[in-house]
Amino acid sequence: MRLAIFGATGGTGLELTRQALEKGHSVRVLLRNPNRMPLTNANMRIVLGNVLDHESVTKTVLGTDAVLSCLGQRNLLRNTRVVSVGTHLIMEVMKQHGVRRLVVESAFGAGESMASASLIERLVFATLLWAPYEDKNAMEPEVKSSGLDWTILRPTMLTNGLRTGRYSVEVGRRPAASRVTRADVATAMLRAVEERLWIGEAPSVTGA
Repeated sequence: MRLAIFGATGGTGLELTRQALEKGHSVRVLLRNPNRMPLTNANMRIVLGNVLDHESVTKTVLGTDAVLSCLGQRNLLRNTRVVSVGTHLIMEVMKQHGVRRLVVESAFGAGESMASASLIERLVFATLLWAPYEDKNAMEPEVKSSGLDWTILRPTMLTNGLRTGRYSVEVGRRPAASRVTRADVATAMLRAVEERLWIGEAPSVTGA
């Protein structure tokens, strides 16, 4: 498949890019700084630019079969809106060029999944992590109303462990575990595209 990956140098995004290339997919990534991409592969094309720039996003999306977004913000003190604004622009370009499949990494506790969170988790999401969650909560409704073939995956607490293949995708109920590796989330995102899974759904992803 021809895949566009946003947020490709982040924890999950790098694993997603690596796994997609290992499986022989053609991958296009949008990078502000190419020195942050440790991978080299003949099937990977780097587009230099910014997710908030229409031309950059168009060059990344044009001619692809699916778009996968691992956008995130590292600032915990201020909502930079990079996830919500960037995803809005990605979807705008997708509609303009007839690309329909979108898989987005969000987080457990965003949207209606907050209702399944424990009291302690809700407190953490509302205080220490308020900025990234505010951004994701602005992004999710727009994805759901986009008319695209969307999937939102909401991982629980992310870790940097190895890919285990032992993860669970839960629709409409509280995740069974509290942690999941970024590599396993990347596997789930790639499966969502390859096997056309969870279209129009926003399941949680957790370790088994």
